[in-house]
Amino acid sequence: MNSIKSGSARKPAGAGRRSARHRARQFAVQGLYQWLLAGTAVATIEQQLAETTGFDKIDTAYFQCLLRGAIGAQAELETLIAPYLDRPVRELSPVERGILLLAGFELMRSIEVPYRVVINEAVELAKTYGGTDWHKYVNGVLDNMAGKLRDLEINGATEG
Repeated sequence: MNSIKSGSARKPAGAGRRSARHRARQFAVQGLYQWLLAGTAVATIEQQLAETTGFDKIDTAYFQCLLRGAIGAQAELETLIAPYLDRPVRELSPVERGILLLAGFELMRSIEVPYRVVINEAVELAKTYGGTDWHKYVNGVLDNMAGKLRDLEINGATEG
């Protein structure tokens, strides 16, 4: 239940939204993991995750966009990711692959989210769910992808 108490301290603009989106990314990675590992249907994954503690605190629409979008664009995303890897995409663990699919989808389709935010969020997910120092690998791969997918944003940011 969302209610604002009178006299309560206000959060900075967007602060709650960011954490709701961060949690949405966490749940999306869990869903991608389940989909990659077991091939579970998206509707089933969404239903199961919706029953998980904390799901009520996420940006549900963004979660659905990320999960469905990354799954729907898997082949395209893996083609984009492959040149920046040191091994075939299929040799990545399901966690690593899920994080890269998620962040790749955000870089490709969520242009309203700054590329640095996408990369930072993916690095945080890799620190939480990935292997030791894997976050450095994610950072490198996504930085290279951003150079291709967000060239205008990157160059515009450095010119001003």
